[in-house]
Amino acid sequence: MSWQQALYGSEVTKARTIYINNPLKNSFCTNSISTTKYSLWSFLPRYLYLQFSKAANAFFLIITILQQIPDVSPTGKYTTLLPLMVILTISGIKEIVEDYRRHVADKIVNAKKVIVLRQNSWHMITWKEVNVGDIVKTSNREFLSADMVLISSSEPQSMCYVATSNLDGETNLKIRQALPKTAEMKMEKQLLNLDGRIDCEGPNRHLDSFTGTFYLRGERPFPIGPDQVLLRGTQLINTQWIIGIVVYTGFETKFMQNSVQSPLKKSTVEKVTDMQILFLFLLLVVMAVVSCVGAMIWNKSYGTDIWYIKKFKDSSSHSLVFDMLVFIILYHNLIPISLLVTLEIVKYTQAQFINWDEDMHYKVNNVYAVARTSNLNEELGQVKYLFSDKTGTLTCNIMTFKKCTIAGIIYGQTPSYTTESQEFNDSKLLDFLENGHPTEKYIREFFTLLCVCHTVVPERDGNNIVYQASSPDEAALVKGAKRLGFVFTTRTPYSVTVEAMGEKYTFEILNVLEFSSNRKRMSIIARTPTGKLRLYCKGADTVIYERLSENSLFVKETLAHLEYFARDGLRTLCVAYTDLTEKEYKQWLQEYTKASICLDNRIQRMEECYDIIEKEFFLLGATAIEDRLQEHVPETIATLLKANIRIWVLTGDKQETAINIAYSCRLISGQMPRIHLNAKSLKAAQQIIDQNCKDLGNLLGKENDLALIIDGETLKHAFHPEIRKKLLALALSCRVVLCCRLSPLQKAEIVDLVKTEAQATTLAIGDGANDVGMIQTAHVGVGISGNEGMQATNNSDYSIAQFSYLEKLLLVHGTWNYFRVTKCILYCFYKNVVLCVVELWFAFVNGFSGQIIFEHWCISLYNVIFTSLPAFTLGIFEQCCSQRSLLKYPRLYTISQTGEIFSTKEFWIQCVNGVVHSFIIFWLSKKMLEKDTVLQHGYTTDYLFLGNFIYTYVVVTVCLKAGLETMSWNKFSHMAVWGSILIWLVFLESFSYFWPAVPIAPEMTRQGDMVMACPHFWLGFFLVPTACLIQNVIWKLIGNTYNKTFLEEVRELERVKVTQFDLSGMSESRQSLETFL
Repeated sequence: MSWQQALYGSEVTKARTIYINNPLKNSFCTNSISTTKYSLWSFLPRYLYLQFSKAANAFFLIITILQQIPDVSPTGKYTTLLPLMVILTISGIKEIVEDYRRHVADKIVNAKKVIVLRQNSWHMITWKEVNVGDIVKTSNREFLSADMVLISSSEPQSMCYVATSNLDGETNLKIRQALPKTAEMKMEKQLLNLDGRIDCEGPNRHLDSFTGTFYLRGERPFPIGPDQVLLRGTQLINTQWIIGIVVYTGFETKFMQNSVQSPLKKSTVEKVTDMQILFLFLLLVVMAVVSCVGAMIWNKSYGTDIWYIKKFKDSSSHSLVFDMLVFIILYHNLIPISLLVTLEIVKYTQAQFINWDEDMHYKVNNVYAVARTSNLNEELGQVKYLFSDKTGTLTCNIMTFKKCTIAGIIYGQTPSYTTESQEFNDSKLLDFLENGHPTEKYIREFFTLLCVCHTVVPERDGNNIVYQASSPDEAALVKGAKRLGFVFTTRTPYSVTVEAMGEKYTFEILNVLEFSSNRKRMSIIARTPTGKLRLYCKGADTVIYERLSENSLFVKETLAHLEYFARDGLRTLCVAYTDLTEKEYKQWLQEYTKASICLDNRIQRMEECYDIIEKEFFLLGATAIEDRLQEHVPETIATLLKANIRIWVLTGDKQETAINIAYSCRLISGQMPRIHLNAKSLKAAQQIIDQNCKDLGNLLGKENDLALIIDGETLKHAFHPEIRKKLLALALSCRVVLCCRLSPLQKAEIVDLVKTEAQATTLAIGDGANDVGMIQTAHVGVGISGNEGMQATNNSDYSIAQFSYLEKLLLVHGTWNYFRVTKCILYCFYKNVVLCVVELWFAFVNGFSGQIIFEHWCISLYNVIFTSLPAFTLGIFEQCCSQRSLLKYPRLYTISQTGEIFSTKEFWIQCVNGVVHSFIIFWLSKKMLEKDTVLQHGYTTDYLFLGNFIYTYVVVTVCLKAGLETMSWNKFSHMAVWGSILIWLVFLESFSYFWPAVPIAPEMTRQGDMVMACPHFWLGFFLVPTACLIQNVIWKLIGNTYNKTFLEEVRELERVKVTQFDLSGMSESRQSLETFL
């Protein structure tokens, strides 16, 4: 799913009509769900299709098929088939286990019980038997089996409370209310006589919206909105029972519509690996062509004089195509057959290490870090640009009412960004209320608005009132008003009761004009206790100020106070009201009613209707709410900046608020120069960007200690094709970028721009639904498990509970995983080159006949058994240095960030190294046995005897090479290196006795005894691997002695257990690194 779909949802299907008490007319999907990938019958074909859609597996399948052609395969019919089957079996078992778990979970859900009205009485059925149009009864603490429209409930005014944490992660209860026309339909007879239909929108993934119209026979149609809809997966709380009509079932429910996988992302290393496999395939073709040419030359030179060759040559099947197939099969092991499954196991284990990390366990909520994908583990070690939301990501999203301005006067105390936050406290405000200050009526109206204009639900807990709010801001404002004597006590579907300074007032709620990210405000139309019609509104200053009456007071004073609050890093809302006439309201209500029952573009038409009446406001003042920084955010940001990670903050808050937070978390220092981009038109945006680019001169395109600050209005113009590249060049020249007043779409567009143009790895982190777009657009998406629900987490690649955990996720897990994966890949390429190129050297000896030097099954088991363990230990347990060092010296991150250890150069170095080692192994071994040898009991040597020598030396060499590559030895490393060599020797001895008891490999009979008894073998056992690896050892010693990298210096300090060191003593290479940074 793309980020555009994530923001706006999947395409809505056509509207549907649901007939009540007429099941034959309702034909929709069943309520049975299945989240499994396979069924019993589809597993084999689907699994094989998925596996062979991978290029490497498809290549080995083709080789397996070619090997079945008679007289073509020099390696036998089954030598590729066996390891391929082993790999497919391992992957298949993993798929079966995972899918079986999903199947069991689905079975439990589908078998749950629910009460349904059928055949004139209530029946208990399973969830999977529920159909659209069914009348369902659900009791307290039960989960809803399908999406349904609420008909009635056991509570007054047919209200009910539901917990939606399974859907959105929000822990506060939501209130739902049945329509007045159906509220009294509670008895069987009434429900059975219910006659009508529901017209509603098609299934979609929008949790907070629903558009429908209820038609009852003999009644006018009335609208159904999200307040009348109960969704599958929500739990009924504090309500004895509810009755509802099912509108969506199974995969059409909003819960299942949101159960989509994140878009498939491939890491940079994975893309480079695909190219390297392609290079190896081209090398394989070159080797085959060289061998074909060699065969032609040899046959032409010697074939005519040798009778058995001549006979074979006369065969019509001996052609260039035949030779080409023979040599492709002979050299196909150049491509490591086990690489994909090895990486899959390695990455899965790395993901478990992240999940198990106690340092990223947030004990307050008992939330662990979760790797939702294992494909991007190494990408965590290459992040160059970090895009972060502010609220709930850098801050706690725990709001505290700190200050306010009423009638041009500021109340409250200055906030402090500490872990402990004080509530609103100003005795002056209470004095003004009690002593009849001229602003007393404004103060009363201000706090009355805060108590009325919201969607908070109060709950009684003894003598205390607990407020359930959909957003932390609303809860903070209601709690703040309560502490000052304005207590919101009761909510019904049509009224709210407020106790103001000891006196109770009831406001009749006529309409709620809901908040949306486009509107940036919410309003309530209420009838006051004195009978007046009044519209209360609270929202962003930009939308409130453009709707103010010309006669509104305190406009300039409040604006100045808003800027002051923003400099303190506070979140602000303006509050205003307007009085309505009865005539004006009735005219508007007619338009509102028409818009509310329209199925097409209902939300848009209703918002247009809201705009008609939200005007001529009288400003009362503004609120200021503090959102404290999370713990260790400044330290984390400082560390990430030292790791050469550039941080961009993308927020919807005011510019002054974002700047203040940036100072608080040390993203911006007092000495850092700032570039402000604020433009109201395309021409102005172009001029200011051009001027700043000109001012930078030669510094443009280089990283400078600058901060760029841009707002959403300017960004809208700056994304014009003519200037977007200049904007990007300017932004990339700054160390810090703050983007303010952004919409969710603009966040995603910024990430996409940097991702595509800068050609660097990006990471986006956020905690809310408005961050989903940028999280899915970035190379790596990280979700914060916070107070804004689970939308960000559910669409992320990794989830953590605190921003500070990002430090270990990137600098430790990211660096380790990058080293592990790249070393594992390069080692797999190297060891296959060593084995395969030996066959090329042997071709020069055997007249390019296609004869193999190794036994068939030994070739098959090379990747599967004899050299697999070192690859696993490199990929799972390798550490370039300790966790403590990686966190203490963040510059170590630049090694993985720049990708210098997994470049095309490193790939070819390993390939050439493998070719050289194969050359030494083959020709030294051949030289040792150049003179024919007679062994005990009269046995003589043959080509396979030489082959077993060479195979042993290959295994020993590549295992010891893995040891040389290992930077962090542990018991698993020792077991892998020495254990693999021992496994081969034991196998060689035992395999020699298989035939004739096991009818395979008769040519290997007694080979183990012959090899082990030969003194040449043991001489070569020590000399040949030493001759191969001595160059690597010398090169490593020279590098570590005379050309130390910063990493080697840190590792040396670890070895001598030095905890402090003088930076002035570092080598020139490290000083050049500092200059680069």
